[in-house]
Amino acid sequence: QVQLVESGGGLVQAGGSLRLSCAASARTFGDYGMGWFRQAPGKEREFVAVITWGGGRTDYAESVKGRFTISRDNVMNMAYLQMNRLKPEDTAVYYCAADRVYRRTSIGYTADEYASWGQGTQVTVSA
Repeated sequence: QVQLVESGGGLVQAGGSLRLSCAASARTFGDYGMGWFRQAPGKEREFVAVITWGGGRTDYAESVKGRFTISRDNVMNMAYLQMNRLKPEDTAVYYCAADRVYRRTSIGYTADEYASWGQGTQVTVSA
């Protein structure tokens, strides 16, 4: 199983930027799609962004399109989420997750499609 650790969260003013990182310990990290999810207090965990195992395809929640960019470095076993023009509604705990299926080329949009999760990193956007 892939072990994941997120970092890069913090407090930022609306309109600012943050770059989240996800470090993976598994040697086969590059064989699995990666997703970013977020969960705000009192709300269900929601899909944010996804990148396929080879990095060739990405997709985003409508609420973050044009502002967030997901990427990965399979040599360094890292995944990233660049967040620009942040809004207070982006405030949440952000989690990275590894797809449960080896080299799946389809997109995983729901949490139950992911087998491994990081501990989460808090992102707080002030007005």
